[in-house]
Amino acid sequence: MLSDHLPIYRLRLRTERLELRLPDAEELAGLADVAADGIHDPGFMPFLFPWTDTTPAKRGRSVALWYHRCIGRWESGNWHVPFVVFYEDEPIGIQEIGSRKFAVSREVDTGSWIGLAHQGKGIGTEMRAAVLHFAFAGIGADWATSASFDGNEASAGVSHRLGYRADGVKYEVVQGKRRLERRWRLSREDWEANRRHEVAIEGLDEGVREMLGLGDTAEGPADDA
Repeated sequence: MLSDHLPIYRLRLRTERLELRLPDAEELAGLADVAADGIHDPGFMPFLFPWTDTTPAKRGRSVALWYHRCIGRWESGNWHVPFVVFYEDEPIGIQEIGSRKFAVSREVDTGSWIGLAHQGKGIGTEMRAAVLHFAFAGIGADWATSASFDGNEASAGVSHRLGYRADGVKYEVVQGKRRLERRWRLSREDWEANRRHEVAIEGLDEGVREMLGLGDTAEGPADDA
């Protein structure tokens, strides 16, 4: 099995309504279809790299290629877990979590998107809560960071609901225009004080910890399942 060689495929996060895990080929194709159908209002670009500003076919292909790059370029000291979010057993979006030199930094960052048809249901908060539980309760993170462009009220709202605090601003150039990026930071204490969802972690074994650069000396609780 592929998970024998890439243990990260054994990792699963479950909430009240969602399952987050890595997909098989057909599920990845379904996720690409979701992206092709649309992710955001064409009048507002929420991403630093405007990968959605293209045809539906190229948008779907971009998702599939990005996923394979995340797995193909995996390093224990520089990893990104491209969790696919499943709602009612169907892929509806991506909740990414990543870190550099996590064993020392104990800091993660996150990014996400959901298909337009599934927005406005509280899923964005629930799926980020899942990876925050994985980070803090599962692998012993001290900090989580995120960012959103000014005007992206949905993303900023998720950060507020989960207890993040403002962590400065930065100007970026996107599609030839200057954009204000707001940064957000969440401490372990603020995460504990603002937990909203029950999350179960499955498959967080020694093989997964090794892929995350933690190895046999990893601290933190064992598998929740």
